[in-house]
Amino acid sequence: MHSLTPHQFIDVIARAGSIRKAAEVLAITSTALNRRVLALEEELGVPIFERLPRGVRLSTAGELLVSHLRHQASDFERLRSQLADLAGARRGHVAIACSQALLPFFLPEQIGRYRRDHPGVTFSVQLRDRAAAEAALVEHDADLALIFEPIRLSEVQILASVRQPIHAVMAIDHPLTAQATVRLRDCAAYPVAIPTTQYGVRSLIDLALVRFSVRLRVVLEADNFDFLRRYPAQEHLISFQIPIGLPDGPTADGVTSRPVDTRDIPAGRLYLCQLRGRTLPVAAAKFAAQVEGSLQDRYEF
Repeated sequence: MHSLTPHQFIDVIARAGSIRKAAEVLAITSTALNRRVLALEEELGVPIFERLPRGVRLSTAGELLVSHLRHQASDFERLRSQLADLAGARRGHVAIACSQALLPFFLPEQIGRYRRDHPGVTFSVQLRDRAAAEAALVEHDADLALIFEPIRLSEVQILASVRQPIHAVMAIDHPLTAQATVRLRDCAAYPVAIPTTQYGVRSLIDLALVRFSVRLRVVLEADNFDFLRRYPAQEHLISFQIPIGLPDGPTADGVTSRPVDTRDIPAGRLYLCQLRGRTLPVAAAKFAAQVEGSLQDRYEF
């Protein structure tokens, strides 16, 4: 109990929304944890939490405190990484928030490549939609974000940005594989599977459908892009993905893809971001530089 820092117990309570739930996470009694909170509130002279019938939430003062504590923790991690770098043993931790398309191919390759050179560095990868990925940077839950068609970008710094045209995914024996590119009206002749509304791919498709007054015959909707990529092997159905979420060429699962003509659906953009004004820990900065180089080597700006 005595080894807990304010950052640890206040942050855990804020995330849990309950002193009881936070106590379970921290493996202490809720009574002891509540005493710690009361003592800190007395020391600061302001309430940190608002007590609710079914839990707690941060007060305005508490939000300021949590923001300060998270910044302190981030700064300490950066210092520790820099000290390890000076000692010649690159260590540290890199937290990444990303869109689904990065998970099957790109990030495993990039993390594996980095860890082969720096096995002392650990990683965490958080699947987040567009809004949640940006929030993870702001809340210091992530060092880097890789986001397709983000919503705001007001609080983040863009490290790299590349074009990602929408691809139509289909079985290798689908009639449309005879074409180098497909038109939106071509896709309308077949049943389609589309991602749910929170994703950038869906947003670009919906805008194009309104613009050209095209109606797609949607028979399947899902929030999992790996499922949407694999399913066209089951029937002559078309789904959609961006290149970074696709393998190179046909795969053993019998699926391939063709780009959708950008006259119908303009290419979206994939962004590598960090929190604006933040100095990244050494490990995260080195990994960001590697990712930036890979993106710029493979895709158009």
